[in-house]
Amino acid sequence: MGRRDIDYQEVHIGHAMPIALVDCNNFYVSCERVFDPKLEGRPVVVLSNNDGCAVARSGEVKALGVKMAEPWFKMEKLAKQHGIIALSSNYTLYGDMSARVMSILSTFSPKQEVYSIDECFLDLSGFDPQSLVAYGQTIRKTIKQHVGIPVCVGIAGTKTLAKLANHCAKKRYAGKDGVCDFGRYSATQISKLFATIPVGDIWGVGRKISEKLIGMNIETVEDLRTANSSRMRQQFSIVLERTIKELNGISCIELDEADTPRQQIMVSRSFGQEVSNFDDLSESIAYFANSAAEKLRKDESVASGVCVFIQTNPFKGKSPQYHRSVVIPMGEPTGDTVKLVNVAIHGLTAIYRGGFSYKKSGVLLMGLQPKEAIQTSLFDDFAKQDKSNKLMSVMDSINRRMGKGSMTIAASGTKQRWAMRRDSKSPNYTTDWNELPTAT
Repeated sequence: MGRRDIDYQEVHIGHAMPIALVDCNNFYVSCERVFDPKLEGRPVVVLSNNDGCAVARSGEVKALGVKMAEPWFKMEKLAKQHGIIALSSNYTLYGDMSARVMSILSTFSPKQEVYSIDECFLDLSGFDPQSLVAYGQTIRKTIKQHVGIPVCVGIAGTKTLAKLANHCAKKRYAGKDGVCDFGRYSATQISKLFATIPVGDIWGVGRKISEKLIGMNIETVEDLRTANSSRMRQQFSIVLERTIKELNGISCIELDEADTPRQQIMVSRSFGQEVSNFDDLSESIAYFANSAAEKLRKDESVASGVCVFIQTNPFKGKSPQYHRSVVIPMGEPTGDTVKLVNVAIHGLTAIYRGGFSYKKSGVLLMGLQPKEAIQTSLFDDFAKQDKSNKLMSVMDSINRRMGKGSMTIAASGTKQRWAMRRDSKSPNYTTDWNELPTAT
């Protein structure tokens, strides 16, 4: 690849400012096992919406060769042979369990970045380098004891390396204790280790980029780490150049403590069964608008516009196809469920066409801004606005205490024939009083 632009042999990828990546193992499956110990040691998959494909696999299922996103109908024969247990996704449970894990992890560092539902970066600057492995073990034991979720910990000087260290901890490249600290290894040991890891396992190197790199004889992490970063930038992008620098201990991606404000909120689902009449579609749109409004208020934001869309099943090529969306600007930014639902249904009325079987609909809240940033005018009805705020506050309070959907609007319907299919969903053990686990 030509002469290197950095003398990488002089770069030590330890950690002057260590970062830990804590990642929950097989998170959705682990959540299910917390409340059903009979699932331990057995092959388990969690299926996507409408029980379509695998979105989580236990280690036992992975060992059988089942790939992520494998359709359930393709693995049914294998499931019968090996006793694979299929569960419907329970996002309410997973979200609550994630919040518990992240809350505990926040006590281990003054700086935390929640990266995803099951991953979190922690800044370990100032900690004794010799105690980091033991600290990682303390993190693992605490999460397991308090929440029941197994986690692995990767520790290094950059976020990319921390992700890679976590990967090593999970794949048992570097020990069997679930903690991998790159700072404990010499440059020679790191080089040998990286030479055994495929380039596609690097954070941010997707399948297409990986294929191109392999075509250039860059097949391992070590190959990419020692490649000419300037040339890689010319052939790919500045993102890959930053990845190379991060692999060499040069931090290019800062720890982001603050959650970036959302620019939009989308709520949509594929239906459990196709619907053709307006009333069923209207119920789905009202339900999605209600869910989006709850998220909006949780962020203490308001929306300036609403986008509504509906579509038929694109995989039924012989059936009549129809896909339409509409954007409705709000006269005044709002977080009021009633107003947002009314606007969304008005949008549906404008785009609905009879004679089609619809498979999916959705609502997108746009132009989000902080609630405090709304500019008032002399003509605003403050009494009416105060009444709306109190109503929404009561609704949110009841739903937090009694469970999601305890108080909603009638337009969302009760039969919900369009609702997605979840034939094997576990109870909402932690968020619904009626579904709390009981000891027998």
